[in-house]
Amino acid sequence: MKNCVSINLRKNEIVIKINDDAEQKEIVDNLKKKLSELKKMYKNEKTPIKVTGKILKNKEIDEIQELIKSNIDVEIDFDMPKSLGLSSITRTFNKEIAVSETKFHRGSLRSGQKMETEGSLVILGDVNSGAEVIASDNIVVLGALRGLAHAGAKGNKQAIISAGILDTVQIRIANVIKEIDRDEEPLHKQAYVSVIDDNIVIE
Repeated sequence: MKNCVSINLRKNEIVIKINDDAEQKEIVDNLKKKLSELKKMYKNEKTPIKVTGKILKNKEIDEIQELIKSNIDVEIDFDMPKSLGLSSITRTFNKEIAVSETKFHRGSLRSGQKMETEGSLVILGDVNSGAEVIASDNIVVLGALRGLAHAGAKGNKQAIISAGILDTVQIRIANVIKEIDRDEEPLHKQAYVSVIDDNIVIE
């Protein structure tokens, strides 16, 4: 079994780096073997852990977090890239999204701001709580989407919403709406939202 997890002690944190090409089973097996090494670092104080490297799915994050927390009571931060990873971009194109005019907005949208566009919209920043973005085609937020997003506003159910971090209470594609209960839903990183069988699906 190859070594796909490295553990390094920094000044104020412990960094667990996961190889990009590692499978989840390899990651978990590697971590289990290194838990004793990790525990030795916790003799005096609870240094927070930062997990970095591979972009993980929500269920993979949950599994890794549970494994560490069941052995060590520590704060864990999953430091995933805020910009769209290459895998997300590739998957977006694989869905054969219709080409449309795209508007780029540099900077974040504050509460109370609203942006509407024909075609697709790319936000090079965050959409904060209380802000709203509406596009007749696709919406891509490179930072965090905390406000409201309505893609496919003129009825295009093929439209998608993609965000570096999805932390909103409602998303809408065409006439399909999904309310998100933040207490029940995990925080989605590298989120990809589409309509399948008239239901909004978050990947």
